[in-house]
Amino acid sequence: MKIPPFLRAGDKIALVCPAGYIKADLEKAFDLLRSWDLDLVVGDSFYAQHHQFAGDDTLRANDFQAALDNPEIKAVIMGRGGYGFVRIVDRLHFTNFKKNPKWLVGFSDITVLHSHIQRQTGIPTIHGPMVNSLLGATTDSRQSLQNALFGRETDLQYQAPDLPHRSGKTEGILTGGNLAILHSILNSSSDVDYKGKILFIEDIGEAYYNVDRMLWTLKRANKLSKLAGLIVGSFTNLRDNTPPFGQTVEEIILDKVDTADFPVAFGCPVGHITDNRALIMGRKIQLSVQKSNISIHYMD
Repeated sequence: MKIPPFLRAGDKIALVCPAGYIKADLEKAFDLLRSWDLDLVVGDSFYAQHHQFAGDDTLRANDFQAALDNPEIKAVIMGRGGYGFVRIVDRLHFTNFKKNPKWLVGFSDITVLHSHIQRQTGIPTIHGPMVNSLLGATTDSRQSLQNALFGRETDLQYQAPDLPHRSGKTEGILTGGNLAILHSILNSSSDVDYKGKILFIEDIGEAYYNVDRMLWTLKRANKLSKLAGLIVGSFTNLRDNTPPFGQTVEEIILDKVDTADFPVAFGCPVGHITDNRALIMGRKIQLSVQKSNISIHYMD
């Protein structure tokens, strides 16, 4: 596995928007990143709009490709998610990236990128806060991103009482991201083989029945039975119907892995929440679930 070099003071990083457009003033977020002693290169897509996208597909693809290929750029942090990366992923090439990898940061719609990079290159990426969410993020969330970028302590320990965890200890490559995105890229060139891996999932704004349906799709595609472990982040702003679906998110998830015996950790502080901690996708971790005490330790 080829791990990108960790950042050092004075390094250049690129800020790009490969999906939805940004309408907020993010100068204070820029200042936060500059306070980490980073030199910012802001892409054209950051100020562009084409309908709901940060510029048309060609502009966004070219902007991302330029950041990917520029040898002076040591990391690329996405401006926001939304929708749109799947429209440009097949236009991109990763020849220079494979020779000189750099850290790529984002979550939600950026799951397309994490999964595609892992499938095509095996190079780790950072599932973490983006520029538009940095100002509203907790101190722990910001610190976890800074630690991941600069190669400092990245292990994650947390407690989540009153949730139906399945205890155990396991090891495997970390994969996953947003459940709806993982569902949408099934059987594509961006779809990762989950066998022997530890899967992370999170989502926002879905109906309970749709979470159930997406997980049934993964189960029927034999994506869940051979996992080494499962980590569940935030499932926020879920919608119910009348009559109600009748199960909690935890019950929906456990139903799909009821015949397996790998550890399952709920309540991971990652996803569409202010305390959105960074996870390094594509790296080998040890997951320990002991009652309500969960730890994620990076092994490689």
